[in-house]
Amino acid sequence: MIRRKTSLPGFFRRAHACCFSYFCASLKKPFQHNRVKKLKQAAFTKKQEEVLRSIRPSRIILPILIGIGVVGYLLWNQFDPAEFSKISWTTHTLFWITLSVTLLIIRHLAYANRLRVLSEGAFNWRKSIELVFIWEFSSAVSPTSLGGSAVAFFVLAQEKLPTAKTATIVLYTIVLDTIFFVGTLPVLYAFFGAEIIRPGMKNFADFDAWGYYFLFAYALMAVYGSVFYYGLFVNPLQLKRFLVGFTRLRFLRKFRHKAIEMGNDMMVASTEMKRHKWPFHLSAFLSTATAWSCRFLLLNCLIIAFVNNIPTDFYTQFELYARLETMFVIIAFSPTPGGAGFVEILFSGFLSDYVQNVTNSTVISTLWRLMTYYSYLLAGVIVIPNWIRKIINARKRRAKKHLES
Repeated sequence: MIRRKTSLPGFFRRAHACCFSYFCASLKKPFQHNRVKKLKQAAFTKKQEEVLRSIRPSRIILPILIGIGVVGYLLWNQFDPAEFSKISWTTHTLFWITLSVTLLIIRHLAYANRLRVLSEGAFNWRKSIELVFIWEFSSAVSPTSLGGSAVAFFVLAQEKLPTAKTATIVLYTIVLDTIFFVGTLPVLYAFFGAEIIRPGMKNFADFDAWGYYFLFAYALMAVYGSVFYYGLFVNPLQLKRFLVGFTRLRFLRKFRHKAIEMGNDMMVASTEMKRHKWPFHLSAFLSTATAWSCRFLLLNCLIIAFVNNIPTDFYTQFELYARLETMFVIIAFSPTPGGAGFVEILFSGFLSDYVQNVTNSTVISTLWRLMTYYSYLLAGVIVIPNWIRKIINARKRRAKKHLES
């Protein structure tokens, strides 16, 4: 066999080519790693994907089915066509229905204004109104005992708010809502007594299951509101230590990471809260009080619209308002999404001394839920896909910019 002799210059050329290829590969490898890293940064995390799934439009199916089922049952058992025909659709009825719609709009704007105040103008009116729709939708498709706090954290984070401000808005919102209920219910009880809890209840001796359930719900609301208040305004580090220490119990260990996360959020939010003066807090609370008051006064208006013989004097309507606020504390811990079904069943018995006709009761409760609950389900189906599309497009633009840099 004749072996081919390799020339020295040829050997150097091949060695040079090999070295050059290796050099290019070494340059390409970190670039590819950088590219993958930036693409991962542009994608949603597993936790964010879970939150997105929790507000997908298909989530409206369950609450709608529950609501339709319960309303259908009530119509089958309580609806009387003869009584329904007696409802006179006069200017009186239309006026009070129109006023209830106006209060619904004011309520939404009050929530939007609270968001503007807490974000210190980072959100304009249009953005605040849009975010309130998303927040309300998330509450409507979650059990009322859970609410939409996790969604609120995610949504505000996507709007590029600083972490401190995001934590402040979500946690302080919980505190404001709790202060409203925990502060006003004792005052209402002092005015009207135990009858604000249910019809015919005169004192604590008349307490039944509903009365004890109300006390339990009120106490639970007061406890978690106090915990958040302590964490925001008194000693967030001590609260974090307490929460983390509490999760050392065997059956609570799986919540340890969430406890640490909540403690960190509380510390960040507490630092943010220290720089705010009393006008900030007053404005936020007034918006909160306006929103909740409109929520209950709206139902006052609907009852006046359909119950002709109900007195419209201040004392009667204020007492009705107190009953409605108490009713909300009870339904605040409903196991169904947005209280679907639970609220409709509770309505008739809870207000039987004001709405004695069960047909009228079914009509009022159905109209009330259509306005304040199902309208937000429908709005969410329209608003949320557009919002998610904008967020994804913004992420794609940022990812493209990073890749080009």
